[in-house]
Amino acid sequence: MSMKPAAYLAVGVVVGAGLCALAAHGAVETNAYGQLDLFSTAFAKVRAEYVDPVPDDRLVGAAIQGMVSGLDPHSAYMDAKSFGGDFQVRTQGHFGGVGIEVSPDNGVIRVISAMDGMPAAAAGIKPEDRITAINGAQVADHDFNESIDKMRGVVGTKVVLTIERAGEKKPFDVTLARANVPFEAVVRRREGDIGYIRLPGFNEETADGMEKAVRELKKEIGPGIRGYVLDLRNNPGGLLDQAIQVSDDFLNSGEIVSTRGRHPEDTQRYDAKSGDITDGKPVVVLINAGTASASEIVSGALQDHRRATIIGMTSFGKGSVQTILPLGDGRGALRLTTARYYTPSGHSIQAQGIIPDIQVAQGDEVPQSERYSEADLQGHLAGEPIPASRLNAPVIYAAPGKKYDDFQLAYALDLLRGKETVASVTKGNPG
Repeated sequence: MSMKPAAYLAVGVVVGAGLCALAAHGAVETNAYGQLDLFSTAFAKVRAEYVDPVPDDRLVGAAIQGMVSGLDPHSAYMDAKSFGGDFQVRTQGHFGGVGIEVSPDNGVIRVISAMDGMPAAAAGIKPEDRITAINGAQVADHDFNESIDKMRGVVGTKVVLTIERAGEKKPFDVTLARANVPFEAVVRRREGDIGYIRLPGFNEETADGMEKAVRELKKEIGPGIRGYVLDLRNNPGGLLDQAIQVSDDFLNSGEIVSTRGRHPEDTQRYDAKSGDITDGKPVVVLINAGTASASEIVSGALQDHRRATIIGMTSFGKGSVQTILPLGDGRGALRLTTARYYTPSGHSIQAQGIIPDIQVAQGDEVPQSERYSEADLQGHLAGEPIPASRLNAPVIYAAPGKKYDDFQLAYALDLLRGKETVASVTKGNPG
């Protein structure tokens, strides 16, 4: 499969230009020079008068980080170490860590999802948990990226996370042994006459891995294969080109996603090419509150084209594009929000999320009013209003007394087989 330029955090594109590219759309306003003079004066005073000497690169880095991170929750400055290490690790390789996707949240770190089979998930860490300290040091006293670095380390070494959880009276410590985190590996298995494929995220190998999984499931199950379940639950996103390719694999034509930026010339549309690798077999996509960004692009494309039935609970709602702008050798890069993305119907999921065709609860979701989403992030971009009719759609739960290891998956398998799941329905959307 040919590779497009890498795009990070679900929908960004790495470009070679530096900050000078920002001036391409027009001249700098006159008063900007006055503001830069103000910064220069403040920089000189801090440099000369602060109680302890501070390296110039630390002062400038902190200033850039403050400028960019104040724009929205997903824009940030990456110094040379972060850009050369974290960015490339998340798109290409492996690292020693605990296997969680997190975001900053008013002085704590909020858990968005825990990766299957990794230390955090095995220890019972859940979405919505708040990490208040790492190895006894309060996260509020450190930069978010520093806290991420503290959770990573040599495989086999231990890290202690202090967790606050809704319903628990006191914070509690969880000791985790770091593992080799294979970022976003495809998982596949046979469920009788149905193929199950789980995508934990989107890296450079995701589309190839999914296509291989489909080929193997076809061979293993044979011509009697009834359909596929594509599991995107707790998938935090990744590379745009991979989300486009995965969507394209199920579609024969039509728009997959469009991105719209500040200027009309920034608008881009991505269309599907002919060829459905599943030969038109029915598809069910599973989503939940941990489904974000690139995984929402796939869900939205397949939903709008009625190529798949979306089952689960409303997704996270990250509908913005981050572009990686290198600042030159040894100077790191900016991760800057440059556009919003839209599903084929022209719908923005920003701060709203993908709302399933059939709302099926796993049974342990928090109430809708307490669900952590993009709309809860400080400084998030505004989104479209959610239609009341969709908010108040019924939610399906497992029938009382009926036990399932995974009720949402069981419902999806029964749907593909034309069976009726033993369930109860609640009006409104508590989850």
